[in-house]
Amino acid sequence: MDKFRFKSTIEILEEAQKLGLFEKLLTQLEKDFELANVEWHPLSPISFESLVTQLQEKVYVLLLEKFSDYLNLLYVIDVPEKEFKEIKSSDVVEISKEVSFLILKRIFQKVWLKAKYV
Repeated sequence: MDKFRFKSTIEILEEAQKLGLFEKLLTQLEKDFELANVEWHPLSPISFESLVTQLQEKVYVLLLEKFSDYLNLLYVIDVPEKEFKEIKSSDVVEISKEVSFLILKRIFQKVWLKAKYV
């Protein structure tokens, strides 16, 4: 679904807020982490910047310390492999930023589709 062509994680979160889907996005994000058996609970109350930072930090730690959990998380969230393979950086910090963007983009798509069709 490429109806939404986001350029940044903040842009995704702003669109979710505008459509009244931010809380559902947070809930789905936590649910998918739980389904992947990856412990992560963003600190509340949460701003867009704080959510992005916390997510990037978690992805960073998973990449370095728990790679199998990282792969499982991407599978559970259903991040498209094609998009994942387009990440060109070899820097772990940059990769964690890109992957966080892909995670939020996919979670937004799930929440938007549920809101529209269910």
